[in-house]
Amino acid sequence: MNAAPSPVNSWIDIADEAAFGARTLPYGVFSTDGEEPRVGVAVGEHVLDLAPLAAVEGLDGAHLFAQPSLNPFLAAGSAAWAAVRGWVVELVTEEIHRELVEPHLMPASRVTMHLPFEVADFVDFYASQSHAENMGRFFRPDSPSLPPAWRHLPIGYHGRSATVVVSGTDVTRPSGLRKVADVPEFGPSRRLDIEAEVGFVVGRPSQLGNPVAVPEFAEHVFGMVLVNDWSARDIQGFEAMPLGPFLGKSFATSISPWVVPLAALEHARIDPPVRDPEPAEYLRDAEPWGLDLRLEVEWNGTVVSHPPFADMYWTPAQQLAHLTANGAAVRTGDLYASGTVSGPEADQRGSFLELSWNGSEPVELADGTTRTFLEDGDVVTVRATAPGPDGTRIGLGAVTGRITPAPSFP
Repeated sequence: MNAAPSPVNSWIDIADEAAFGARTLPYGVFSTDGEEPRVGVAVGEHVLDLAPLAAVEGLDGAHLFAQPSLNPFLAAGSAAWAAVRGWVVELVTEEIHRELVEPHLMPASRVTMHLPFEVADFVDFYASQSHAENMGRFFRPDSPSLPPAWRHLPIGYHGRSATVVVSGTDVTRPSGLRKVADVPEFGPSRRLDIEAEVGFVVGRPSQLGNPVAVPEFAEHVFGMVLVNDWSARDIQGFEAMPLGPFLGKSFATSISPWVVPLAALEHARIDPPVRDPEPAEYLRDAEPWGLDLRLEVEWNGTVVSHPPFADMYWTPAQQLAHLTANGAAVRTGDLYASGTVSGPEADQRGSFLELSWNGSEPVELADGTTRTFLEDGDVVTVRATAPGPDGTRIGLGAVTGRITPAPSFP
């Protein structure tokens, strides 16, 4: 298996509206009736079943694809990632492989998708300047909108990996303490929100005590997923003074079922925004890892926002370097997210807190209803695309969740 060329055409019939063409080739974990979950690659309206195909080909690593998680493949490292991608690209773009491959193409409509990897740790950053400034205006109106350290380092918090769920999983409205008429009261969140984000998945672990330098980003990070970090703003607003988010965030974080490899994002790489002041030496860019990704937020069928990832102040390479700067180790399956992606314009905001301007400007949906925050039964989908080869755009998938009522308490 050789390193992957840029895939352009495929002998597989791929509809223009398909979520993934032959340029993306993301990995996920799927199952069919009566069979165990295993690793597949999405192409067009199909899932390529890698385990039996690799076995037929006699590949040394065939067993990695018969697992109910991507973790064993992620741990194999960047050389294996490149080799497998090269093999898959060849299979789906060269007609000579049609007879071999077709028996292992499963209709995507007939498979069930699972959480693609076992999440070891979850960290969420705060890398959008527009979002951080808006949040400052809402939560700290008498202080500067940006925290003092914000321009010097990627601010983040350590989340809860056990509540990371795959797209399509219902999200139960959380309960907690929030202020009602200035009195703390326990009950269901009344200001339930979303955060449209991009997450990065660690493959190769690092050793405790050894920071990961910015240039080593692609040796450790396998790929990306889309993230919706559901947020209970009233619970968060009461508890996060002065410590960071806890129950307002830890109840659910949804991710897309397909992990897009970094190799598919080569044409999306751009220089990040100009940083002022210049970052500390350990955070300086070795090569551009800004990403020109375009997100789309849909609320009950109405597209309400188009957040631009290109505006993110801190890159994923800098975030990984900062995460490990104190010697903290990363493990296979670690997930770290960008933080809410928001742009400076009103239709580029990646949270409903911002879209409704802290509840003062209701958002009108196509059915004539209005919203400020999420109601029970609401469905939110976050999608994204990126530049591909030859001026094309590639799909990066979607993450969807539906809100269900809070459970009753005695």
